[in-house]
Amino acid sequence: MSAVSSPRPVALRALREADLDALMPIELRGYPFPWTRGIFVDCLRAGYPALALEEDGVLVGYGVLSIAADEAHVLNVCVDTHTQSRGLGRYLFRALVKLARDHGAHRVFLEVRPSNTPAVALYHSEGFNEIGRRPRYYPARDGREDALVMAMELVEDDIQTMPPL
Repeated sequence: MSAVSSPRPVALRALREADLDALMPIELRGYPFPWTRGIFVDCLRAGYPALALEEDGVLVGYGVLSIAADEAHVLNVCVDTHTQSRGLGRYLFRALVKLARDHGAHRVFLEVRPSNTPAVALYHSEGFNEIGRRPRYYPARDGREDALVMAMELVEDDIQTMPPL
């Protein structure tokens, strides 16, 4: 993966509880079944790595990871619907993967709704592969929706030869 670069002048910084008033409207617009404020508070107080994406000093996106041992899990990543389709989601997602690597993760996991085709396409294009499904994982209007489980191995440098099995 190449270095993280932004399509526009934006800033990344640590997400803070003070951001939640600006974050919650983005979360509510972004998801049919959004996280609650309490979930974000719990993640931040537990010390989960989280990023805020700002454009012109205004919060336009965020992402939250959990990291344990050498594995990271993307828990939430969202870019405001008003600023989508400009490469900001890819920029934020790459920054989350880099953050996972910087924290010593060797692999990154995530779940995504199969119906969220833009996100699935983004994750595939960034090197993630589907490794399974979680049946009935997400709430949906007509019951429950499966989750695609996706993962990517993080490697230090380009692999010149396959390692022995």
